[in-house]
Amino acid sequence: MSVVDVKDSNFDSEVLKSDKPVLVDIWAEWCGPCRMYSPIVDELSKDYTNKVKFVKVNADDNQKIAEKYGVMSIPTTLLIIKGNLKASMVGAVPKETLKKWIESNMK
Repeated sequence: MSVVDVKDSNFDSEVLKSDKPVLVDIWAEWCGPCRMYSPIVDELSKDYTNKVKFVKVNADDNQKIAEKYGVMSIPTTLLIIKGNLKASMVGAVPKETLKKWIESNMK
């Protein structure tokens, strides 16, 4: 399953109303750590096919989402389950760290 680009206009339908947990990667074009982190998110999306939906939100183009979740630094990763924010993490982390974060927050 590939990572879906989500915008302010379809965030509710794609993320908040999803029947699966959703990992949201909030990033921006100009952000170096975001560019390093993006392939990690893409890789993990394959590991969690049918378990977790992975989406990306460009913070510059979709400021309502960034404001709603109080995003001050990017990349920021959110885990949203049944429309509720379960956990958030700031910064680019290695694949294993992200995997452990997902697992620990899905319990």
